[in-house]
Amino acid sequence: MISYRHHVVSLVAVFLALAVGVALGGGPLSELGRTDSISTSQVKAQTRDVRRTATYGDDFATASAATLYGNRLGNHAVSILTMPGADGDVVSALGAQVEEAGGRVAGTYDVQPALVDASEKSLVDTLGSQLMTQLGPDAVADDASTYVRAGQLLGLAMASASVPVADAESVRQTLAAAELLSSPAESTPAGLVLVVLGDDTDNAILSGLVTGLADKTTGVVVAGDATSATASGDLRDLRAEPVADRVATVDGCDTPLGQVTSVLALARSLTVQGGSFGASGADGAVPLG
Repeated sequence: MISYRHHVVSLVAVFLALAVGVALGGGPLSELGRTDSISTSQVKAQTRDVRRTATYGDDFATASAATLYGNRLGNHAVSILTMPGADGDVVSALGAQVEEAGGRVAGTYDVQPALVDASEKSLVDTLGSQLMTQLGPDAVADDASTYVRAGQLLGLAMASASVPVADAESVRQTLAAAELLSSPAESTPAGLVLVVLGDDTDNAILSGLVTGLADKTTGVVVAGDATSATASGDLRDLRAEPVADRVATVDGCDTPLGQVTSVLALARSLTVQGGSFGASGADGAVPLG
């Protein structure tokens, strides 16, 4: 049976607990929740500032793109060549920027995995030899290596007006039949080519293809995402090749700033070839000259 003394002890314990709670609530511990709240608010504000700073370049590029372009691609057609694994959204965004600069996308061509698969080199070489013979002298260099010749054929199929339309169509159909290249239903020759990188590609193969393209076009720009310029990335490797003096390279094309930079590089390539641009570019972030 609970005694009166037990009731008193229990009541005293309750009042002591309440008193301690009130004392703590009005003392140093009363600021704990408020301090946490202030810290969280500060962190949120700092996060917003960091995000705002991080997107400033993209926001600036988007807002000023038309002014920077100055219609420099007016009356110029651009062929887009995608490598296996290229991001479709990035390709679409780049095409939109070409139009923003006054240019026109003549066609989007997709390199198929077999063309950049080292185990399929025999197929690429045999087909290249057959097309070289079919097109006649001077269309393709007879002393070109397998992938340089393949790049020249790509240039004839997409960009060059130096061969008859029927021959260009024949090259496209032959490459499509061999599952090396996917071509649009309708296309026109374009003096400029924008190559959009995707999955890692063997450096010798990529360098050869780009070299061949440069032989048959007015200007070539190779664009990759931010990772392509890091150690062992496709763009970093390509920049170390001799062809880097003839084609422009741009890293960061997965961002609006990189996309605007890529199109500015295309405009520049009408008169000046080569150049390394982007966050990791040796010639500056953006080609404004």
